[in-house]
Amino acid sequence: MTASAPPAPAMGGFERYLSLWVLLCIVAGIGLGQIAPAAFTQLGELEWAGLNLPVAVLIWLMVIPMLLKVDLKALGEVRQHLGGVGVTLFINWAVKPFSMALLGWLFLGILFRPLLPAEQITSYIAGLILLAGAPCTAMVFVWSNLSRGEPHFTLGQVALNDVIMVFAFGPLVGLLLGLSAISVPWDTLALSVLLYIVVPLTLAQLWRRRLLARPDGAQQLETWLARLHPLSLAALLATLVLLFGFQGRQILAQPLVIVLLAVPILIQVVLNSGLAYVLNRQVGSPHCIAAPSALIGASNFFELAVATAIALFGFDSGAALATVVGVLIEVPVMLALVRVLDVSRPWYERGRAVRAKAAATPGARALRGRA
Repeated sequence: MTASAPPAPAMGGFERYLSLWVLLCIVAGIGLGQIAPAAFTQLGELEWAGLNLPVAVLIWLMVIPMLLKVDLKALGEVRQHLGGVGVTLFINWAVKPFSMALLGWLFLGILFRPLLPAEQITSYIAGLILLAGAPCTAMVFVWSNLSRGEPHFTLGQVALNDVIMVFAFGPLVGLLLGLSAISVPWDTLALSVLLYIVVPLTLAQLWRRRLLARPDGAQQLETWLARLHPLSLAALLATLVLLFGFQGRQILAQPLVIVLLAVPILIQVVLNSGLAYVLNRQVGSPHCIAAPSALIGASNFFELAVATAIALFGFDSGAALATVVGVLIEVPVMLALVRVLDVSRPWYERGRAVRAKAAATPGARALRGRA
């Protein structure tokens, strides 16, 4: 059975200005945190097994509607685009987490150290590692559509990354945190993976299967996605208000921190998207594969990063703040990348045509035959 790709979503006004809403939530959170600090303290104390319950509920409201879009049957589609899939997996799991750890250590641990609160530096680096430890699951569909990406490739790649995350996120993040000399509470990390990846993915897939089993299943699925989308975004913004309510005093004391945290994130996005784009050109992937591959390589599953940072280090930690900075800059940066990919399409196709022509010469065919 061939999995159908989800309809390519147009980015509405709300998503297009998501960074503005995030900024407004930052202001609201900081203001409310100064006005009613006791209320935020009480919310922060609502915990179970080290996990904050209000945030857990909000993360589920964010993540489950996004995972409902993912069809795990689309894993079969990846065989049709092995070059692009191989490049994306290499960037997502072998380059991005390690490059972010290196950039965090270089910029926050050395270059910016005099400008940052010393007691939070390791926590900031931990937040960056969490941010880069998992590829984006939801907004990638929007970026792929805007870049005229092949929808089946995007769907299959997202499904494959979700499956890999179940097994790889915890060990990979734990390894990098350990290499950065950050104490890893493995039980909390394992519980975070269970609650924020395994359980939501399982529930979303069961719900999806139940909806599609109906005679009008496809229409039912789209109806529910449309209903849940505003709820998912509202949960994201509510989480940000809570986060910045706790972070307000630290931010007001050190407003430069936001800018400094954005520097390694921006460099990492440009580095990984550019590398994925060039590697796809080298392996001969068409532009409709290379563009979403580069965007998947650049974007992060920030909902998971925020939830895990809170669970591991707390609401008022530098790690939580670092993951939220990723939310703040993602939309404008990704829109800029979409534009670059579109403008560079002629360059990309020329190089791909040259490589294809060289591979078709009699000498190249003879070498392949002897091999």
